[in-house]
Amino acid sequence: MSVVVKPNTLVEPLCLKDAPSLIERLLPVQKLSAEAYKEQMAGNGKTLTALGSYWKGRKPLILNKACILGCLLPASDDLKMDLEVFEMLMSMDVESVGKRLRAKNSKEARLALAQYGSGENTGCYRDWVDQSCRPEECKGDLHSHIWDRVNGHLGTNVKSFPELVEQLGIMRFGHRPKVADTFCGSGQVPFEAARLGCDVYASDINPVACMLTWGAFNIVGGGERARAKLAKEQMSLVNQVRDEIDELGIEAGGQGWRIKGLVYCLETRCPRTGWMVPLIPSLVLSEDYRVIVELEPHEATKTYLIKIKVGASPDEMAAARKGTVRSEGKGQEPYMVHVINGVEHRTKISTLRGDFRLHDGSTGNKLRLWERTDLKPRADDIYQERVYAVLWTRPKSKGSGEECIFRDVTPDDLNRERAVEDYVSQHLSEWQEKGWIPDMKIEAGGKTDEPIRTRGWTYWHHLFTPRQLLIAALVRKHLTAEMSFGYAQLLNWNSRLSQWNGAKTRGYGITAQTFYNQALNTLLNYGCRGFSSCESLLNLDLKSFPIAGSVNTKVTCDPAANLKTLNDIYVTDPPYGDAVKYEEILEFFIAWLRKNPPLEFSDWVWDSRRSLAIKGENEEFRRGMVTAYKRMTECMSENGIQVIMFTHQSGSIWADMANIVWASGLQVTAAWYVVTETDSILREGSYVKGTVLLVLRKRQGLHKTTRDDLAWEIQEEVEAQVKALTGLNQEAKGLYRDENVFEDADIQMAGYAAALRVLTRYAIIDGRDMTAEAIRPRVKGETTFVDGLIAFAVDTANQCLVPQGIPKSHWDKLSGAERFYLKMLDMEARGAKTLDNYQNFAKAFKVRDFKPLLASHKANGARVKSSAEFGRTEIGEGSELHQSVLRAVLYALMELQKNLDGGDVLSHLTLNVPNYYGDMTQRELIIELADYIAKRLEGIRPEEASAARVLCELVKNQRLG
Repeated sequence: MSVVVKPNTLVEPLCLKDAPSLIERLLPVQKLSAEAYKEQMAGNGKTLTALGSYWKGRKPLILNKACILGCLLPASDDLKMDLEVFEMLMSMDVESVGKRLRAKNSKEARLALAQYGSGENTGCYRDWVDQSCRPEECKGDLHSHIWDRVNGHLGTNVKSFPELVEQLGIMRFGHRPKVADTFCGSGQVPFEAARLGCDVYASDINPVACMLTWGAFNIVGGGERARAKLAKEQMSLVNQVRDEIDELGIEAGGQGWRIKGLVYCLETRCPRTGWMVPLIPSLVLSEDYRVIVELEPHEATKTYLIKIKVGASPDEMAAARKGTVRSEGKGQEPYMVHVINGVEHRTKISTLRGDFRLHDGSTGNKLRLWERTDLKPRADDIYQERVYAVLWTRPKSKGSGEECIFRDVTPDDLNRERAVEDYVSQHLSEWQEKGWIPDMKIEAGGKTDEPIRTRGWTYWHHLFTPRQLLIAALVRKHLTAEMSFGYAQLLNWNSRLSQWNGAKTRGYGITAQTFYNQALNTLLNYGCRGFSSCESLLNLDLKSFPIAGSVNTKVTCDPAANLKTLNDIYVTDPPYGDAVKYEEILEFFIAWLRKNPPLEFSDWVWDSRRSLAIKGENEEFRRGMVTAYKRMTECMSENGIQVIMFTHQSGSIWADMANIVWASGLQVTAAWYVVTETDSILREGSYVKGTVLLVLRKRQGLHKTTRDDLAWEIQEEVEAQVKALTGLNQEAKGLYRDENVFEDADIQMAGYAAALRVLTRYAIIDGRDMTAEAIRPRVKGETTFVDGLIAFAVDTANQCLVPQGIPKSHWDKLSGAERFYLKMLDMEARGAKTLDNYQNFAKAFKVRDFKPLLASHKANGARVKSSAEFGRTEIGEGSELHQSVLRAVLYALMELQKNLDGGDVLSHLTLNVPNYYGDMTQRELIIELADYIAKRLEGIRPEEASAARVLCELVKNQRLG
């Protein structure tokens, strides 16, 4: 398709109505991965994070921008020019990167810019991105140089993104494009769509998600008037609450001192000694101030006095890191430990709680379940609560800043605590009626069972100390919609689930946020902020990216299945099998806002509606997804397009997505894989490593085929797809400084998409109605017809992954682990070392566990083990390389590098390779593998490459018989 228009003039509407979108043909995923990774590394510096850092599943804005532009831009006959224009719009072109480096203005950026401008590029695109500003951080003329080229290629007449988006929308849909996200979450997709100039519809079943999306539109995306209003409201609220706190006299300590923070712990009676023991995992109060607490036994009362020591020595600091709660190792159950008269006494925490298991498998303990009127433990409860340190602050007498001091808890402090408890207790019923304090019960669930089981808390307000409840209630009564975001952050950073941050007590980082991960983690000791250190939470430092006034935005609190609005483009990040249980954990906030929410949020259902949430990975999940996406398909323009983002974690996800696509009346047109996570997030367990973008259109017609005909069609489609992307790599070499636009992992993913494109084109295969087949309930362990088709399609795509240097006849005989090792060696030789590649190819080659084959698991520095690093490992019967020819070759290379005699090496090789003398192809394979390894390792491990050349010649020249 070629767009025939005159440069710099508006074109007739609908001229792109049936044109393929750029994202269906190409997407520079390597550059996009580098940009997404940089944005994720920005942490709290990301554009929308300050609105709600408790929402963890944020897709990078740069990724959302790429999806939306990729859907709007046409794919022409000149894919190379399409790519150049797209990269200009994404600020990935040479001139834009230069501007971004100049904007960074650091020593490293200036050095990189000098090399970049001179063409002395010894790095890769990721290196330049690492040293530059993100596009959104660059003000001014970042895009001033691109519009003539963009207009000349697209036939538009624009000087801004909103103008471009509107004109492309008219060309394609007849109006400004309407973008929808029915799983809007934190608002990343809707905000980016609106910022680009699209009309946007956003919905989510969770009202907290709707609130975050509203904030993205109206605060971060608001104009100067909205920001001025917010600043005024923030100042007014802080002053009002501070005055009320001062009037109660619960934070002032004389001579200008105010409470900045308090540290609490649980306390319980030791069943062995009868002593009351404070449960404190670490006795360090402050690393930066070198403050610890010391426990002094008081024999008469069988209690411990807790004394503060400032300026502790390094040895004292080290000793204090072991408190009264310890664990033998990671994952081991903690126990309470204390010493009386030189005798150490240990008791498991589970024993203290009185944990038990009944014959029917149910569990319980002896903790009392708290009641609605409870604010703190009762006198006969197993766990008591004790404040054991106070951090005081006051302005410095000279200059700016503050001075801080830790003090022991005094009778005056305890009197202030009782005053707070009495005041909150007196007003609890009234405040709950008004909605200033929650009266909502904690519903049992996978995440919400934790506070019930481990503390006996049954209402959401039990997760807050009386002082925390008081501050939150005083803020709540003055709340506006705009202030709701600071209020939610106050709750997040000031609860009984907020860890005391002993490492960073300077500044305002004295407590960690409740949602440092996606769970409700109960603590044995925790921090509480005084109001002076809550002010920074209420005065949020938010970024400003005003959305064009002509753009229409709408947020509704509805499930996707209730959609009623017609839209052109859907970009969604739905829940999946290992998704965060937001429907449970966000009840933490819903409990505080459900009664009398701000007027702007009053039409939403302030309930998590768990039963309606799409979750899990079973039949319920698939049915929910089909219902949602079928409705989106019904509410999509005939030439509309969808992009579904999902994680590629389990082998069944492809079959699941194919089922959902088929049953929803959609057809796959492309798929891309983008790295979206950082080293800190890449850890053990089912965590997101990257994002698959599945591009979809409405399935047209009632096409039929047979499985036999599919085989040829899939093979042709996959080969054509691989050839197109490989060809584009070659065409773009000069322009992109010898970097590939697509790496093997990208081509692999595109091959999968090509296979799915063929499959989902058909409504009937072998006489079976695929829509009915897709929604048919599964029997556990059953390989369904769809599973078989997907497996066949994926295997066909994987056949295109044979690296150069190994004949396909020999490649077909190798095990999955051998193929994986050799393929990754090939990629490492070309500088591709991102961990997601290893994960995806391990799945492609059906490697059960690839971790033992790797020497490094870093996100951007992964690599397979060298022959020396394997040593004698990975040779036993449990290894996936056991008795393989590759393992024998690697063992021989290890011996050669240890200067073992060549004859002995050959002797061991003949023993390690089955039928060495009887099957000549075994020796041929050894020679090919050794030669292949030598060539791949020449630039990265020359010593091992030399050993591989020696082995190759030894086997070639070996005399047989």
